[in-house]
Amino acid sequence: MLNKLSGQPESYEKKALYKFGRTLGAGTYGIVREAETNDGQKVAVKIILKKNVRGNETMVYDELEMLQSLQHPHIVSFVDWFESKDKFYIVTQLAVGGELFDRICEYGKFTEKDASQTIRQVLDAVNYLHKRNIVHRDLKPENLLYLTRSAESELVLADFGIAKMLHSPSEVLTSMAGSFGYAAPEVMLKQGHGKAVDMWSLGVITYTLLCGYSPFRSENLTDLIEECRSGRIIFHERYWRDVSQDAKDFILTLLNADPSKRVTSEEALKHEWLTGKTASDRDLLPEIRAYIARARLRRGIEIVKLANRIESLKMHEEEDGEDIPSPMDMGASGETGAVPASESNGEASPASGHEKKKSFSSIARGAIFREVVLAKVREQKENEEREKVEREARDKAAQA
Repeated sequence: MLNKLSGQPESYEKKALYKFGRTLGAGTYGIVREAETNDGQKVAVKIILKKNVRGNETMVYDELEMLQSLQHPHIVSFVDWFESKDKFYIVTQLAVGGELFDRICEYGKFTEKDASQTIRQVLDAVNYLHKRNIVHRDLKPENLLYLTRSAESELVLADFGIAKMLHSPSEVLTSMAGSFGYAAPEVMLKQGHGKAVDMWSLGVITYTLLCGYSPFRSENLTDLIEECRSGRIIFHERYWRDVSQDAKDFILTLLNADPSKRVTSEEALKHEWLTGKTASDRDLLPEIRAYIARARLRRGIEIVKLANRIESLKMHEEEDGEDIPSPMDMGASGETGAVPASESNGEASPASGHEKKKSFSSIARGAIFREVVLAKVREQKENEEREKVEREARDKAAQA
């Protein structure tokens, strides 16, 4: 129902309960912003422009229905939702403990045994979804977050934007889904897919967690499809010699190119490796830190993509301009990794639209350059650290 005075839906009054903060991300249909409730609780608010989903509003209502039905310790919790004349707002629990790989790098040590228990948490969440005929379709490290900074914090699965609820266990989905490097071959080949795509993605995550690089390294879609279809998963001796055979076997059951032969979530939970009994105590941190250095290089480019996406959404916005901030304001909003505001003589000055675009382009290039340099420095340091660890291990072996 509409409020006769404001012309807004009645639920729009809920917006006053939230103080909006930094931008956390942007997608095809809208953005995600951090917000704070009146009692100080931090939440994430997904803002979807209605004109971007016109004719497909059921997609939003399906996501709302799905989120409200989920209650699991390893899945981000639904908080509330409301709408305005031209936007939907979906409020969820905000995970402030950091992404999986970033958080691991803060540990003094992270072993294969730790990795097995981390993957078990993710698999618990996936199995919960699959039992309810829900396919996440976008499992990747960036969507695995820690709720708090506490060492005992739960790991949660987030971002259900492209998740689908199957009408029957045998229903076949045909729309494109997933992220480059994590999507299953049947998705890329548009052959139709189901729950098995989540298991493939989990296999890629597990492989990467144990060695610091992806099992598939092609940089274009055609080569990646061929690499995935071949079914050849290589465990390079240099990085895998101290990893247990059970870990490798677990990965191979997940990365089967034939989805009908891929292990299910329920079957995977019974695998010996997840007990941690056969997992080694080898420290995986040197390889993981090297992976993070490479990932930061890619994120330098994502900065520009994010800002461009926000600018595009800003052009389509009709009301409340504060919901979608300008990319030029992203630095001021405190966004991590955001493009900084102009630093000319330390003073802000008005600029025309053309000057702003030119200034943003220059800032973006500078941001990428800094990310490239920092990533290279980090990668060099991680290589030196890894070589030092390997050298010390060889010395100990020689003395034994």
